[in-house]
Amino acid sequence: MMQAETQIIAHRGYWQTEPPTAKNSLQALENAQKLNIYGTEFDVRMSKDGVLVIKHDENHGTMKISETNFDDLEKQKLENGENIPTLKNYLEKGKKNPTLKLIIELKPIKSETKEDDLVRKTIQTVKELKLESQTEFISFSLNICEQIKKLEPTFKVHYLKGDLSPLEIKEKKLDGLDYDYSVFLKHPTWISQAKTLGLITNSWTVNDVEIFEKLKKQGIDFITTDIPDQLMNR
Repeated sequence: MMQAETQIIAHRGYWQTEPPTAKNSLQALENAQKLNIYGTEFDVRMSKDGVLVIKHDENHGTMKISETNFDDLEKQKLENGENIPTLKNYLEKGKKNPTLKLIIELKPIKSETKEDDLVRKTIQTVKELKLESQTEFISFSLNICEQIKKLEPTFKVHYLKGDLSPLEIKEKKLDGLDYDYSVFLKHPTWISQAKTLGLITNSWTVNDVEIFEKLKKQGIDFITTDIPDQLMNR
């Protein structure tokens, strides 16, 4: 049987361009839209006044996102001069290229109540824009993953932390494991176990051709990378 090709997901957009742009920026999303790849990943956090913004780090400049209102966050530009994007901005731009999957990472919050709020608001935005079939979800928080499945059982949800076996992922009724590549190198049978259980496998952040080839040989479904342009035709 022919092995399905490992597909590529751009990590925080395709930002390592010439000239380089900011990670998680609208420009990085646009760059990813020009590549013929599976998807692009981006991080979602919630401001103090409940606005969902795209940012990996918990700080934006000197401001802590969870403790700062959106109007103040907007005053600080990204490295490329853009405003910090809202989830709505980002998804609206993502919708313009329906062939590129939008992989939404919801960042953990110490309060489960706030995590549940983040999940509800994200799902609401996705549904308002009718992007159910173009989006997938990932998180290091098991609570976030389980909440998404509880509210929307058909949404694709993958767990990031790397501490659950394929069988445990299956028992939690999640769709896949999206682990740091070191986890798959340490547990070389997990990819085939996951396949047997009907789970999806992804690995981050694979920026080394040798590691990419190793995971590919093991039959991994996806890899998330900062160098999508270099790995997409290998």
